[in-house]
Amino acid sequence: PIDLPLPFKTTRKVIAMGASTGGTEALRVVLERMPLGCPGIVIVQHMPPGFTSAFAKRLDELCKIEVKEAADGDPVLPGSALIAPGGFHLVLSRSGTCYYVHVKDGPMVCYQRPSVDVLFSSVAKAAGPNAIGVIMTGMGSDGARGLLEMRRAGARTIAQDEATCVIFGMPKEAIRLGAVEAVVPLEEIPKRLMEMLREEDEGTRELLLRCEGTSDFARG
Repeated sequence: PIDLPLPFKTTRKVIAMGASTGGTEALRVVLERMPLGCPGIVIVQHMPPGFTSAFAKRLDELCKIEVKEAADGDPVLPGSALIAPGGFHLVLSRSGTCYYVHVKDGPMVCYQRPSVDVLFSSVAKAAGPNAIGVIMTGMGSDGARGLLEMRRAGARTIAQDEATCVIFGMPKEAIRLGAVEAVVPLEEIPKRLMEMLREEDEGTRELLLRCEGTSDFARG
């Protein structure tokens, strides 16, 4: 557990995104359209050390939500996005009802550090069905297996479609593995995310109503 100086509102859902070649522009398109109060977002964009901080600052200036380079121990908060620093893996953990990120060294995975697979795998373990994974434009296969882990853990999953990708490698491999629930054009990803979140909320409400109805029947 990490002590924070002030109380903070934790995120109930987590959105995890991974991208490589063409991803800087793709992430801008998506994050600019994310509303204030959206679930906390964790991101791996393949970038060398020294570039992710400036990238995060640029996005922060353009977006309604807060965007920053992740630091070890940062909480994942609604209306904010944390980007893995170049040269380090980003890992999600959970403590009670709160999610945190950890910035870690370690061997490359899929020839990458940060690796989308490392992030997605940790999200599958920490958040399970409370997550949505998004795999976007990029060369290679990084993120495909991690997204499959997320889907098997109950998460919703999205892949950017071929027509809007600079390189379709990462989404294509995720689709091939059966890791993807929805294939979506880039500019429609934010809308699909919001639809999935609403569907999840409606499903939760229906379940609660059924449980309450069962309890009333039992008491009667």
